Amino acid sequence: MKLVQHLRAIATMLLYTINIVLWFLPLGILGIFFYLFPVKIWQRNCRRWMEDLPAHWIRTNQLIQELMTTMEWDVTGLEQLMYHEWYLLIANHQSWADVFILQRIFNKKIPTLKFFLKRELLWTLPFAGWACWVLGFPFVHRYNKAVLTKHPEWKGRDIETAKRTCQKFKATPTTVANFVEGTRFSERKHELQASPYQYLLRPKSAGIGFSLAVLGDFFHKILNVTIIYPPKQASLWNFLSGGIKKITVHIETLPITSDWLGDYQHDRSFRTGFQKKLNDLWARKDKILKKEYNSRIQNNK
Repeated sequence: MKLVQHLRAIATMLLYTINIVLWFLPLGILGIFFYLFPVKIWQRNCRRWMEDLPAHWIRTNQLIQELMTTMEWDVTGLEQLMYHEWYLLIANHQSWADVFILQRIFNKKIPTLKFFLKRELLWTLPFAGWACWVLGFPFVHRYNKAVLTKHPEWKGRDIETAKRTCQKFKATPTTVANFVEGTRFSERKHELQASPYQYLLRPKSAGIGFSLAVLGDFFHKILNVTIIYPPKQASLWNFLSGGIKKITVHIETLPITSDWLGDYQHDRSFRTGFQKKLNDLWARKDKILKKEYNSRIQNNK
């Protein structure tokens, strides 16, 4: 990568940092008053004001992107989305840039995205993590098998946290967003998983299964989002530096039919069928990625 691109990435990151600090200040103040005065009408208004602030932060991020980079955006499927509805959004995950991309294309078109986040991010991403906490994002622990063997009583703790958080989302229109692969794609992870997909990791159904169990009657649609970068360029640094020249996003809107709803926690048969539906979605997503990459190869000849 050229020196000028590295410098551009550093400058862009600095502008992002300044932006989040500036918008965190009013958000943090509102958050303090929200918890200091537990009066329902006040908290309802305060929550509405807090939910409006991220849209301005995201819009400023977009202006920074347009100032610092010259990316082409090809987005399909935004038609008929509504800002005052509840949505469940699922997407493939290749880069930290995915978050910036999803925020940009859905800003003010659907309610603010609420991601399931690892609890460690509360401390490793100071202002961003604190802002997510104030806004009520679900923070979950991800315990490995060794930890659960030592502390079996911790099994299911993240599930209960997710369920409690989703209960709160009933109060105001929300988009629950989940990278269902659980981690960013890499060739090594793909190999270790023996993934049946060419460009994707195996999807995990627990997060969205419990989201639908709690909010199934509230969700308007499922948004199945496929993010496509130029081959081997899906890194946050490339995104910041302007090295990525085109980003393609396909949005598939799915109705929430009765076969998506059931007792995910206790009904093994339902859980198996639910996972199969998700696997089928991922197979379709893999075909979209393959078609797009083949098209780009052909066009570059």
